[in-house]
This record gives sequence, C-alpha cells and structure tokens, in this order.
Amino acid sequence: MSRYALVAAVVVADTALLWLDGTGGWALSAYAMAAALTMAAMNRLPFVAFLTALALAVLTGGSLALLICTGFQAGHRISARRDVVVTACALSAYVCVLLLAVERSPGAQEVWITLARVVMLTALPLLAGRYVAQEREHLRRESALIAEQERLRERLRIAHDMHDSLGHLLSLVSVQAAALEVGPLPLDQQRAVGALAGTARAAAAELHEVVNALRSHDAPGLDNIDDLVARSQAAGAMVTIETSGEAVPLTDPKASHAAYRVVQEGLTNAVKHAPGTPITVSLDWQPDALLVSVANPAPRRPSSSVSGGSGLQGLTERIAAAGGLLQVHPGPREFRLVAMLPLVPALAVAAT
Repeated sequence: MSRYALVAAVVVADTALLWLDGTGGWALSAYAMAAALTMAAMNRLPFVAFLTALALAVLTGGSLALLICTGFQAGHRISARRDVVVTACALSAYVCVLLLAVERSPGAQEVWITLARVVMLTALPLLAGRYVAQEREHLRRESALIAEQERLRERLRIAHDMHDSLGHLLSLVSVQAAALEVGPLPLDQQRAVGALAGTARAAAAELHEVVNALRSHDAPGLDNIDDLVARSQAAGAMVTIETSGEAVPLTDPKASHAAYRVVQEGLTNAVKHAPGTPITVSLDWQPDALLVSVANPAPRRPSSSVSGGSGLQGLTERIAAAGGLLQVHPGPREFRLVAMLPLVPALAVAAT
C-alpha cells in the first residue's frame, strides 16, 4: 500500500467510526483534517505524530487506526533512551487519563476493557515497530560483516594469483637474463642484458613487497580472535567463546593465522546459513595441539545459498599447510567445524 493510500485509508476509517458514533459537522471535518496532517507528519516526526494521535484519541474516543499506525512508526524509529522515556511517559499519561475518565463516568466500560484497548492499539504496535527495526538492523550488520569478509578473502586471492603467476614469469625473465649476461655477447649488449636482469629482479622484489603488503592486512592471528568475536557480537550474532587448558603462544605464524581463519569461516557460515542461532567458539589447549572449533545449531531448512564449500576447501588446504587437520561435522542437530593445529613447528614440518 502506498503512503497516500495508507493516509487516506486511516483518515476515512477513523472519520467513519466517529460519524457512526454521532459526531458530525465541523467537528468531524476538523478531526479528518487533524488526522490527515498527523499521518502526513508520521515519517518525519514520528513521536510528535504519536503524541498527537494520543491527544486525538483522548478528545474523540476514537482514532483507532491512527493510534496503530503512529504507534508502529514511533516504535520503528526508537533509537535512543530519550525516545523510550518520551514514549513511555506519553503512554502512561494516556492510560491515566483513560482510567480517570472511566472512574468519573458512570456506566462507562470496565477498566480491563480500557487497558486491553491500550495494549491492542498502542503497546503492541510500538513493540511490533521496534521488533521490525531491530530485525532490519540485525540483517544489515550481518550483510556488512559477510561483505567485509568476502572482500578480505578476495584480496588474499588476488595476492596469491599475483605471487603465483606474475612472480613466476618475472623469475623466468631474471633467470634468462642472467644466462645471457654471462654469455659471449658484445660489451654493449652485455650491459643492456645486465640492465634488463637488474630491472627484472627489482620488479620481482617490488611484487613481493606488494603481495606481502596485501597479505599483511589479512594476516591476523590467534590474538585477534577475541576482536573477531567482539565484532560479530556487535553485528548482532550470539557468539560465546570458551577456552580450556593452559594457553601457550603459537610459534608458527601460519598456525596462528589458520586458527583465526577457522573461527572466521565458522562464524561466516553460521551467520549465513543459520542466522539468529547461538554460536560457540572453543579453544582447547592440549599438551601438543590446539583444538579450535566453531559450533552452531543446524538450520531447520537447508540453505539455498550454499556455495559448494569452496571456503572450507581453501581452509582445509590452509590448515594442512600449517601441519594440522580440519574436520567438518554436519550433524542433524549441530554443525561443528573443528581444526587441530600442532603446537610444535617440528610436528607441522613432519606432517607436511
């Protein structure tokens, strides 16, 4: 329903109810005008519109649709404690006025009917609007978190491609230039080939610096897992972290980075495929290994956006490069990602 259609529907409905209740003439016209202005101002001034709707409800005894619409919009726009205080005070005043009117009016409706009316027309729309706003914000933060992780992953992929393809070609050029440099060439050509070899080696060195710079932005380790969990919690994910055993520093940077990636991949999968479910990150320090796991309840319905596990495949290769092992346990009630990383670098070397 468009905005104008909603305004017209609310004004017509509440005005018709007042007309059926016996109101007519200039009072009915004035109410229709006030209701239309309130609805028109609802998006820009939601709390003013809600207060106006409460006042009209007190004066006329109607404004049913107007209360619901402005209450929902006010609940949707609550963002600070001040908004909550203003809304609660206005609602409390509205209830007091209604109860006072019931007490002073012989033959009026029962108190519980008045309170039920307040709940149905104001409290529930306020809570519904607040719930919808929180859900939208939750989805926005989840999308931002997934997009950021995808961006970091793409940057690392580009770094790998540059290192593997362009670095390989520059190395070949350097080797071939070095071979020519020592060959039976005239002096001027030897100088030119020497300059070519120097340029190729300089280009390869600069390429490695660029690749390392790209990787350095994407190489957090075990110490950054708490920050990663905190960011996920700030984004709305229900994440808890558990540790057991005596923690020791991981001397192998690859193992430390792999542990971080396990947690990151587990959080991403949980947020993407089982949103809104609790996630448990565990760090279990064994005498010779660190067990990293991320667990979440299995989604009730299989997600249609499963990418085929390319992220898990890359993570398996990363864990193997650090001498560890990755296991995926897609149980009927729980999905668990577990990685074993050796604490001693010598074990990692032997495993590879």
